[in-house]
Amino acid sequence: MSDKLPDFIRFGRAICGDFGQAERREWWLGNGLGAYAAGTIAGTLTRRYHGLLIAPVQPPLGRWLVFSKADATLLDGDREIPLFSNRWGGGAVAPEGHVQLESFHLDGRMPVWRYALGDRLIEQRIWLEPGANTVYVAYRLEEIPPNPPLQKGGGEAGGIFALQVRLLVNARDHHVSMAPGGFSPQVEKVGEQLRVICPDHFTLRFQATGGQFQTAWDWIENFDLPLERERGLPDLDAHLCVGYALLTLRPGHWVGITASLRDDASADLDAALQRFFDRERALLDRARKSLQVPPNPPLPKGGGEAGGISLPDWIEQLVLAADTFLFARPLSDLPDGESVIAGYPWFGDWGRDTMIALPGLTLATGRLESARRILLTFARFVDQGMLPNVFPGAGETPDYNTVDAGLWYFEAWRAYLEASGDWPALAEVFPVLADMIDWHVRGTRYRIGMDAADGLIHAGEPGVQLTWMDAKVGDWVMTPRIGKPVEINALWYNALMIMADFAERLGQPSAPYAELATKVRQGFQRFIRPNGVGLFDVLDGPAGDDPTTRPNQIFAVSLSHSPLNAETQQVVARVCGRELLTSYGLRSLAADHPDYRPYYLGGVWERDGSYHQGPVWGWLLGHYALTEYRVHGNAAAAQARLLPVRDHLLDAGLGTVSEILDGAAPHVPRGAPAQAWSVACVLEAWQRLERLKRQ
Repeated sequence: MSDKLPDFIRFGRAICGDFGQAERREWWLGNGLGAYAAGTIAGTLTRRYHGLLIAPVQPPLGRWLVFSKADATLLDGDREIPLFSNRWGGGAVAPEGHVQLESFHLDGRMPVWRYALGDRLIEQRIWLEPGANTVYVAYRLEEIPPNPPLQKGGGEAGGIFALQVRLLVNARDHHVSMAPGGFSPQVEKVGEQLRVICPDHFTLRFQATGGQFQTAWDWIENFDLPLERERGLPDLDAHLCVGYALLTLRPGHWVGITASLRDDASADLDAALQRFFDRERALLDRARKSLQVPPNPPLPKGGGEAGGISLPDWIEQLVLAADTFLFARPLSDLPDGESVIAGYPWFGDWGRDTMIALPGLTLATGRLESARRILLTFARFVDQGMLPNVFPGAGETPDYNTVDAGLWYFEAWRAYLEASGDWPALAEVFPVLADMIDWHVRGTRYRIGMDAADGLIHAGEPGVQLTWMDAKVGDWVMTPRIGKPVEINALWYNALMIMADFAERLGQPSAPYAELATKVRQGFQRFIRPNGVGLFDVLDGPAGDDPTTRPNQIFAVSLSHSPLNAETQQVVARVCGRELLTSYGLRSLAADHPDYRPYYLGGVWERDGSYHQGPVWGWLLGHYALTEYRVHGNAAAAQARLLPVRDHLLDAGLGTVSEILDGAAPHVPRGAPAQAWSVACVLEAWQRLERLKRQ
């Protein structure tokens, strides 16, 4: 196993010392239970979702901000040097601790800050314990060659050299802000611990390594949240200071804080670091092995295991990012159930997003057991042939307002079985899949069903959004797409072909699926527009056939089974490449359309009104690359389409891929800074194309 983790995401003083540049770049961590931690290089809070521990106080995804911030001040004799920054309402930034930053980098996924103060270097690291609602904030004074004896006030030899870390906590849902005095916890020292007790909700336990606590009670208000203001939402927040950790710095030794909702969290920083990095390396080793192809010639130093598979540094980074989205969703009859968080910070697990992301997050990373658990978890929620749109929370009823989630489920099973050969699992779920096909043939919710005349699926009712172009505010559905959407019918054909193969493998009658697929393929030719301008986006809608140039047609080529001949596949690739392709994905609408919106900005109405009217969607880049391979057969050239993602990993959500970007250059990242299917579809396409290159 290689010991090296990707570390190419790094910045020096030119970025760290520039407040605007340092603040726009965010780090994100997850723990596999739905909890997360996030912040900026500058150390400021720019979202209501930023904090050191946002945990599922109400499992599985009732997430609350419980530990907001740890603001460290260096005590060097009679000098106090802040190593943190805060942004305040009205625009002030104070203190400006980011100017002390010599560098910032990601060590794998772990954010690392290095502060340079004369001849002293202090390193700070933050990480979450996998599988536990525990966060570590650690500091280390770097060892330096001995100098002549220090004068008074010059550090350890001449006075105090320590850190005073202010602990800010909260007790709110991560979707809202807090007013001063908004909660009143019990704060107490118990032995070596500082405890923050919110009765009936949680107890947050702090432990100090290399120091001790003193209690406090001080509301700090007027934190400015510019990214919430940009979204047209309340932009001020308040946090409660419950105490300080006084840490003595010693060269070469880790000191710091452990904060946990558990009563058994270990405060051994060195051991916790080792556990974190061992797991990161194991994830990468598993992904390398998942390629399962003959080894390359001897690898260059640092390029992976000798005689094994070399992964580019940015692909390794995406492998680690993929782990951030997988989390436990135990069910009464499936205690090891799993699911996928669609994006950070505001998404939960969505049926559509989970099935689209599954191959990239699990199969491309060698996590077959996770894939199986996710597929079986969702099998429990199939109802009237459909998967839920948004997965239900505790005590909630699932909402089935999606036409495509169930159809993507077939493709996810196909990909899993191709990778695993787990035919017993298929035998277990086959009756569920067969029933899903039957429901689509005879009809289910929201007028979703097959038109017997052409075999195509129609869907939709006024006021309901059913496809992935699903933005809705109040009763306003921005892109309703009532009728026969092109990607739904590409998925329908794909599902029927998959079922024909599944039935044959299990010794079940396959002819009904194959015959229906033939009928759908014939009916699908209706989507072909004359004069070589691609496919209709929707057929038989309220206003007739919709010729709008959108990226939905790409799936008629990129899916494992295409209903189009080679010539039409080339037309689709050409149209999407000419009208929609950008470096980071496909625009959701051609720029020459009168409804095109190049920028995703403004309040809720403005943003949702433009959501599918021009922004670039990162998850579509992988499908475009696979389409290019299908029509041209050049795996290396198709894979090269994915390379700009490496540059994107150094912007916005560091080491991960944004949900959307502006349709106009330079394609500023917008929406959620970490999106599961954006990461997954790049990983899936890269791996599939890598296999083809090596054949």
